[in-house]
Amino acid sequence: MQVSERLLARGEQVVGVDALTPYYDPALKRARLDYLKQHSGFSFYEADLADANITRDIFEATRPDRVIHLAAQPGVRASIDDPITCIRANCDAFVSVLENARRNVVKHLVFASSSSVYGANRSLPYSTHQPVDHPVSLYAASKKASELMAHSYAHVHGLPVTGLRFFTVYGPWGRPDMAVYIFTRAIFENRPIKIFNNGNMRRDFTYVDDVAEGVLRTLDRPAAPDPAWNPERPEAATSSAPYRIYNIGNSQPVSLLDFVSLLEKITGRPAIRDLRPMQPGDVLETSADISALQRDVGFSPSTPLVEGLDRFVAWYRGYHGEQP
Repeated sequence: MQVSERLLARGEQVVGVDALTPYYDPALKRARLDYLKQHSGFSFYEADLADANITRDIFEATRPDRVIHLAAQPGVRASIDDPITCIRANCDAFVSVLENARRNVVKHLVFASSSSVYGANRSLPYSTHQPVDHPVSLYAASKKASELMAHSYAHVHGLPVTGLRFFTVYGPWGRPDMAVYIFTRAIFENRPIKIFNNGNMRRDFTYVDDVAEGVLRTLDRPAAPDPAWNPERPEAATSSAPYRIYNIGNSQPVSLLDFVSLLEKITGRPAIRDLRPMQPGDVLETSADISALQRDVGFSPSTPLVEGLDRFVAWYRGYHGEQP
């Protein structure tokens, strides 16, 4: 939502597409839509991008000059429980978008990847120079597959594509299946918070406004071939094709136990900690090397966690009618 809002604020015409699936409460998705529909420059299609014919019709009707693809079936757990839906949403839908972007000669396609692609890698901070050959969930594998498909379209068709590996995005209007939302809701409802690996995990929490700014900065800088790219020593994040990969993270990992303590202070309520073993598909720690993003687009996320959480909790209280 925040990306669309920023595009509209600078006078762009924005066409939104969403299947409004019930993975989480569609009421939240419709509330976001109602907010965006207040802008005259916004239009919307309720559609499944995995349907190639519908996607073709939308592209032909709207003729976008640039595309931002943030649609997906998110979540490590969801990919384990329902792998078919994961691949349909994350791979079938994306190749449909790629093909129609190619047919319509889109000037730049920016798409969401994920820090999950780093998988079993324990070399921190995660750098786009590192290989991502050991995913630990199907979700991570589907995101790596998206990067590979994007490169093939850049190479074969010259389609400029940029992939953004997001690191634990949080903030107002965020997904209810993310830790920030889950933990906040549990605190307000006086329910236990499930904290896996007994809390011995660290995450690079990145505020949504910083992510939105990173998306727009990269959108405005179409990917181009790297003149220094050497096929004998291939660089993972660039190519002889118009292809680029960036990390977008806050670069300040925080332990889950410290995170919960901070939420307690902001909400003014105690949390009930339910310490559990590590669950399949999880990683111990994430941390983003964003030096390439800083160098190429002059931007790095900077919102402190305490400030971002304060804004999220304020939004949560308003949206859910929680009293201070």
